[in-house]
Amino acid sequence: MQAGCPKIAFLPQSDRDLPMTPPPADLPRAMSPPASLACRLARGWRRAALAALLALPALPALLASLPAWALDPPKGKVLLSITGQLTRANAAGRADFDRAMLDALPQHSFTTSTPWYKAPHKFSGPLLRDVLAAAGAQGSTLRAVALNDYKVQIPADDAQRYKVLMATRLDDKPMTLRERGPLFIIYPYDDSADLRSERYYSRSAWQLRRLEVR
Repeated sequence: MQAGCPKIAFLPQSDRDLPMTPPPADLPRAMSPPASLACRLARGWRRAALAALLALPALPALLASLPAWALDPPKGKVLLSITGQLTRANAAGRADFDRAMLDALPQHSFTTSTPWYKAPHKFSGPLLRDVLAAAGAQGSTLRAVALNDYKVQIPADDAQRYKVLMATRLDDKPMTLRERGPLFIIYPYDDSADLRSERYYSRSAWQLRRLEVR
């Protein structure tokens, strides 16, 4: 066999479980694979491996053309569904979140006054921006839809400019329907006088059920 070419063992299909032994010295030459053929096979395999490596830059484009199934499916009751322009999903065309999935995201909290409660309260939950990132949201506008079918448009940029919460807890307790839960979009109103206006109050959808990314 030529130098630099790997030795290749050839076994009949039916003898795969038998110990591999070198062929007898008197085996007719016509029955042994020529050294040149073995080298060509080895070089062919190397070329195929190289071609596969060279094709890796095209892999992201290939993955982008496939259905996006990046989130684990929820195991509990679905509290939030995100639809529209997403790159990650765990159901057909949407990303569903149960309470455990929302709780698994980084948690934040702040205390703020609001028009809906007589005194300031502590709100806790993941940041809206983190929830959107978990779903791979890529739009410029969010359409929030509540359980009572209330709908409001929210600029996606709000999630980056402000510490907007997807509040799941009020004073460290899970928010009930009576308390405008289980999900409440809350802005940190006390951080800026600009936020204490009807524009941002109207964007604070409570009893949130769905976000549509556009």
